[in-house]
Amino acid sequence: MNTLRYVPIDEFRRIRAIKDTFKRVELFADACRINILYMIMRAGSGHVGTSFSAIDIMSWLWLSEMQSPNEISKTNSDTYFSSKGHDAPAMYAVLIGLEKLDFGYIHQLRRLKGLPGHPDVSTPYMITNTGSLGMGVSKARGMAFAKRLSGGSGRYYVLAGDGELQEGQLWESLQSTANGKFSEITMIVDHNKIQSDLSIEKTSSLGDLEVKFKAFGWNVKRCNGHNLYELENIFSQNKKISDMPQVLIADTIKGKGVSFMEKVSEDGFYKYHSGAPSHEDYIKALHEIGERVDKTLRAIGEKEIYLTETDLPDRIILDNPQRLVKAYSDELVTLAESHKDIIAMDADLVLDTGLIPFKKRFPERYVEAGIAEQDMVSMAGGLALKGKLPIVHSFACFLSTRPNEQIYNNATELTKIIYTGSLAGLLPATPGHSHQSVRDISALGSIPGLTLVEPSNEEEVKLLLRWAVEVNKTSTYIRLVSIPIEIPFTLPKNYELKKGCGVEIKTGKNIAIVAYGPVMLTEAYRAAELLEKKGKHIAVYNMPWLNYIDPQWVKSTLVSYKNIITIDDHYLQFAQGGLLAETIQRVLAQAPKITRLGLSEIPKCGAVQEVLRYHKLDADSLVEILNSL
Repeated sequence: MNTLRYVPIDEFRRIRAIKDTFKRVELFADACRINILYMIMRAGSGHVGTSFSAIDIMSWLWLSEMQSPNEISKTNSDTYFSSKGHDAPAMYAVLIGLEKLDFGYIHQLRRLKGLPGHPDVSTPYMITNTGSLGMGVSKARGMAFAKRLSGGSGRYYVLAGDGELQEGQLWESLQSTANGKFSEITMIVDHNKIQSDLSIEKTSSLGDLEVKFKAFGWNVKRCNGHNLYELENIFSQNKKISDMPQVLIADTIKGKGVSFMEKVSEDGFYKYHSGAPSHEDYIKALHEIGERVDKTLRAIGEKEIYLTETDLPDRIILDNPQRLVKAYSDELVTLAESHKDIIAMDADLVLDTGLIPFKKRFPERYVEAGIAEQDMVSMAGGLALKGKLPIVHSFACFLSTRPNEQIYNNATELTKIIYTGSLAGLLPATPGHSHQSVRDISALGSIPGLTLVEPSNEEEVKLLLRWAVEVNKTSTYIRLVSIPIEIPFTLPKNYELKKGCGVEIKTGKNIAIVAYGPVMLTEAYRAAELLEKKGKHIAVYNMPWLNYIDPQWVKSTLVSYKNIITIDDHYLQFAQGGLLAETIQRVLAQAPKITRLGLSEIPKCGAVQEVLRYHKLDADSLVEILNSL
């Protein structure tokens, strides 16, 4: 039987009562490691490695260093937050262990009304939203400035990832913070030397960090981030500094506390950045941490730790799901064989964007830019000016927004570039809103010469990528859903792409649904199937063109319907549905009733079906809406 175990609250109370400060924090951190593992295993996703590298620092700050930590109501409280945000499970474990969060939240990581995948201010003691990298020092300076104006005091501790140091904003924030003599701010670099999947040295070396930070006017110290005695000494020294901000470069180990999680695999990739470990790895990790905790407890005359046991939740097993990123990856390699001008570029997401096969096949035509999207996109602009075809990759939430100005600048040069944004749309919803790309159509849709598309299945992925490379004379943005999906529909035989034209995937009369992408088309198709059993025939159209609708297609295809429903995997404002509605109103003499569905609020974090249901975008909700027409 697959079971999970966690440290109950009574055991945390016992640990917190231990008089020896260093043993108390050491045991507390390891008890949190056990609960971090539990939460991530139960959720099925999360960031183990970075949570483990940061938990010793967090535990020391919260148990022994800060005064009234994160108590917003108190003018003299100290403040802590993580700029990187990936280590949210560690922060939750600390807050739960200190009884600042209800213990029941331990079962609710990445669930609706639970604990978001990245920090969010809706959670008690979470001071700011993070997950989008590089913002931490700027936010701390804003808070500190506000507190100065209100006459309050207190220190700010900001934890940053070392991979995060590749983001430009972080370096922009250093000079202003030093110029303002914000001595109340201490940045701690969780220097575990591994980014998402690869070592920093193999991605984008940081060089001599101590020299760099000193040049920006910061007081710099360095220590072993897992040595509590060294942490105490440096934080004590920093409190005496009154004329400059401080940075502590904490040398840590990603996955610290579990021997096999502390290592990079033979292929050079780190396997425990994100996602839940296998159950076998979980058992081994739990055993290793538990033995260490018991040994420490016995040494100070305490009984061994008690763990509560519960069953591992059932997982939904998909039957022959389609994987759009894999299809994209295969087609990209195929195209690159005959198109020697293709250059693939990535922003530290080589596993997630499907670029490993390309990197292995064409290493000389692969560019790893690191976590520096603006730099990557401008480099793509330079490549395009010299006759190359750069294909730029990152998560859609970052690729469409962070380098938006650079994408526009490239467009003004009238060159051809392909941008591929994966992790697009509402799902997966478990990471939370910082990673849910539901505004990229509006962010990019008005850029001249940039055609936005979203494929609905593996077949259309290949067709659209080939169209972008071989047919489209200008630039293309490919919006790519990353999660595996069981897709109930097929495209017509001999399906050919026609810009601005949709394709019928289910016949019907009077009512038509127009949508795009595998998520919303699947829900629409299933809703139509449910209604068909009740004698109501709903047509469903796939419209992969996100910022261009062919008026002639609207005239010839949608004229016969009395009701048209548009579904956007995006905010309603400035999405495809609005463009389609405007086109219908303009070209049809007697326009049908149009119902627009999509997101009208910040997307929720949680499991697939509960989030779709919350936003009324699941098949059952669509049935209710269609029945009301």
